[in-house]
Amino acid sequence: MNGKRGFALVIALVVTALVTALVVTFINEVYLETGTHHNAVAAQQGSLFAEGGITGALQLLTTTTSSQSYSSLNDVWAKPLAFDEERGSLRITIEEENGKLNLNLIALPNGQFNEEYKGIGQRLLTRLKQPSDLLDSLADWIDTDDSPHPGGAESAWYQGRKVKYRPRNKPLETFEELNRIRGFTPELVEQLRPFTTVYGDQPGVAVAAPININTAPRELLLALDEGMTESLAEQIIAYRLTTPFKTPAEMVKVPGMQTIATALQTRIVTKGSVYRIRSEATVNDVTRTIEAVARINGGTSTIIYWREY
Repeated sequence: MNGKRGFALVIALVVTALVTALVVTFINEVYLETGTHHNAVAAQQGSLFAEGGITGALQLLTTTTSSQSYSSLNDVWAKPLAFDEERGSLRITIEEENGKLNLNLIALPNGQFNEEYKGIGQRLLTRLKQPSDLLDSLADWIDTDDSPHPGGAESAWYQGRKVKYRPRNKPLETFEELNRIRGFTPELVEQLRPFTTVYGDQPGVAVAAPININTAPRELLLALDEGMTESLAEQIIAYRLTTPFKTPAEMVKVPGMQTIATALQTRIVTKGSVYRIRSEATVNDVTRTIEAVARINGGTSTIIYWREY
């Protein structure tokens, strides 16, 4: 364990050096400031700074995750990174998307529900005090037919809106797309963000995205099975804090989980491959933020989502 921690520290220092070099380069070489263009210049520098943060985070992920058979909140990537220079600062956070419920799993293209994942979704919505028939609207958005579920909406409803549009009839491509679905208010979408995702392990293959038991938040743990209790969820969190699960079968080691662990085997994994990175840079009181989602495969990374603001 000490060797692994030492290796993680070396990687963190390498990333620090990389981002620091980027900071020095763009601050000293990219632009000369004038009073008139102060904010524009700072914003451009902030963008470069934030992009350097994404680059450093990707290097950290590809280096540290490729040699480990599991991923957990004990890993170095799970700790927020902060860098402060004379004229700028950078904050980087990384979260694993595989520790969330993939909403694209809930419905099949033919309109039928994947009952296993629908159950997780219903229990999660109940815990969040939201109506479970929201899943009907979600299924109608994803499925390829035009027949609405009882609480859902198909083309007729969306065509009756002031701004007319049609359901995608395909899996969700971005999390923000939820805002277009009947019943999914901006407030609800933000409430769901820590617990749900639209990204799977493999591009275009929704079913390849069970939930990583090592990184799933408490609310999602409680929704995994109707037999899950507050006590069991707390025991899972306490166990993985010191001993991350290396295989799904190791769930039986948690006292009281023997029966539930067997039922969960098809719903859980112990290693993820999709990560959301948030890099926030501030230069001369101007802040630029980049959010990126990347799929990590061995020592390589593929960006599948990018947003700057």
